Amino acid sequence: MKRSRFSEEQIIGMLKEQEAGMSTAAVCRKHGVSSATFYKYKAKYGGLEVSDARRLRALEDENGKLKKLLAEAMLDNAILKDVAAKKR
Repeated sequence: MKRSRFSEEQIIGMLKEQEAGMSTAAVCRKHGVSSATFYKYKAKYGGLEVSDARRLRALEDENGKLKKLLAEAMLDNAILKDVAAKKR
């Protein structure tokens, strides 16, 4: 997955600018993002503080690692079952 060119802190700053009264179009022009990207950021980071966003990122990273470990364990299990079935 492609990383954003903005950090969580910058994204939350953009959202706070819009919440403070700046129009969405002006915020998008200022930071060089499309309105679709802005609303995607708003859906993901809206209402979060910087510390919450960091915690979210850490949890997403940990979740990805755990999913990878689970997939590897399931593959190993399937291989062992195949070997056991062939020995019979």
